[in-house]
Amino acid sequence: MSAIELVSVLTELIFVLVFLLVAWSAVRRRTRTSIDIALFFGAIAAFIVESRVVTTLGLEQVELVNDVVTILVIAMPYLLLRLVDDFSTVPFIANRLAEAGLLFSAIAFLATVGQPPTSIVLVIVVYFAALATYCAVKFIRAARRSSGVTRRRLEAVAAATLLLGLTILVAGLSPVVPAAAGALDGLVQILALGSAIAYFVGFAPPPILRRAWQEPELRAFLRRAASLPRLPDTPSIVGALQDGAGSTLGARATIGLYDRETNKLRFQDPHGVLPNEIGPSEYLVWRAFETQGAAYYADAARANPGLAPAYRAHGVRSLLIAPISAATERLGALEAYTDHQPVFSEDDLDLVRLLADQAAVILESRSLIDEAARVRAHEQAARLKEDFISAAAHDLKTPLTTLVAQAQFLERRAVTEPSAPPDIAGIRRIVLEARRLSALVVELLDSARLEQGKLVGEREPVDLVELARDITGRETYQGRRITLSADAPVVGSYDPRRIEQALENLVENAVKYSPEASEVRIAIMKRDGLARIDVTDEGIGIPSADLAQIFERFHRGTNVDDRRFAGMGLGLFICKGIVEQHGGRISVDSRVGTGSTFHVVLPLGDTA
Repeated sequence: MSAIELVSVLTELIFVLVFLLVAWSAVRRRTRTSIDIALFFGAIAAFIVESRVVTTLGLEQVELVNDVVTILVIAMPYLLLRLVDDFSTVPFIANRLAEAGLLFSAIAFLATVGQPPTSIVLVIVVYFAALATYCAVKFIRAARRSSGVTRRRLEAVAAATLLLGLTILVAGLSPVVPAAAGALDGLVQILALGSAIAYFVGFAPPPILRRAWQEPELRAFLRRAASLPRLPDTPSIVGALQDGAGSTLGARATIGLYDRETNKLRFQDPHGVLPNEIGPSEYLVWRAFETQGAAYYADAARANPGLAPAYRAHGVRSLLIAPISAATERLGALEAYTDHQPVFSEDDLDLVRLLADQAAVILESRSLIDEAARVRAHEQAARLKEDFISAAAHDLKTPLTTLVAQAQFLERRAVTEPSAPPDIAGIRRIVLEARRLSALVVELLDSARLEQGKLVGEREPVDLVELARDITGRETYQGRRITLSADAPVVGSYDPRRIEQALENLVENAVKYSPEASEVRIAIMKRDGLARIDVTDEGIGIPSADLAQIFERFHRGTNVDDRRFAGMGLGLFICKGIVEQHGGRISVDSRVGTGSTFHVVLPLGDTA
């Protein structure tokens, strides 16, 4: 056997193998695309088998059989065009010209007695080569629109179709150039072998090759997916997953998350094709979710006639659907819409399954992150609750103990010495502690109002300098060195009671945490259209580790001795709320053992 004969046999075996594989695929999944592929390779296989049987057994050719096989070969480019039309739009004129060319070629061949004239053969060859080239170009364009395995397979099919057209063209030239017939026959066999191998790679690639093609696309998706669980919220994650799946598949994709309370799938962006919520129904996506099985629908309108108008309106021809689940927990479903019937639906369906599995991992990761955050929030809330109970019990106990003790003393005195003059000092002590107790209760109420955003009320023009002067002159601070620095009045539109509360709280803290002989300085100025207040003390300072949380509720510096400095850690929290609800900001600079400076910046507002 010569090398040319060996190449010829190998080529024929590959074409027959491809036919057997695609025919089996058409039997398992009967779609127009799979049937058209089987018809195309069936025509090639029929020609090969008929030629081999006649040649090997030395039989005379049966004219009818020979005519049928030859017409099947002539019909091959038209069968290719049908395949192109399955996944892309072939213009009406192109279809009619192809049919006319097929009809002319068949009639010319059948009408000829004996060997057809060279002119007829050349016309048929040109028709075959031109149509094969047109189909190859359409395959290349489809490959550019696709991605992953589908793109590689379409590229292989395009190359195979182009080589097939060249094979027929070169074979048709052999009778025209007899001198080069030997060389042309060898070229024909090489081109045919290349076409057979490329068709095998395109229509029946081995699993190892498919996995190699899938890897780059999956790696790219996984790189994008790695950061998705850290996005701000679940809708952001779903949106990114939809975009990633659509990009990987070369289609539009939507994800519906399962809501257990309503027993519905909720879609974030179904592209107008589906409603935003789908419960138990005949919707194809619900069917896939309920059965937990991936599904491919070549003709979406036929599979679900109720949505046919929506499918047509939004250019949906085929559907690829896969459930999203983690172990036994159902999370949702991924649905991809295509405006054409995929040539290689089994590969696209495998890819949709992989993307759905990856989406499940990402969503489950996000769920775990959210659960961890909820646990941390619960622990923090429990800790704050414990801190509050401890602080409230400590701070409320002191005035209550004094109140009860003083009241019991007055009661005993009234019983034993009814005529004794009233104990003015004891009564004043009761009033003082009652006011202190009232202030603690008010602080707690203010904290609750602040959480609701209802702390700041009506605003009116307030002179901050005059307000500070009034606070520093109060009896509470008699004997303390408090200096006020201000060049001119600073008037803004504020809630006078709340601004006074914030400023007094800062001054009170500065006095409380500073030695009696130290100085507290207040500076008020107007700069860049804003009111600025600085309150500086020479007290115990705030550790750097506490600065980030010092304005949080119930937080006190770790260097604060609760026995010396009473408080629940609400004062600065309320100060911050008052300032921010006025549109301002508050900050602090501090060093332990040196003192602290609190900076308040407030907008002046409309004081007219």
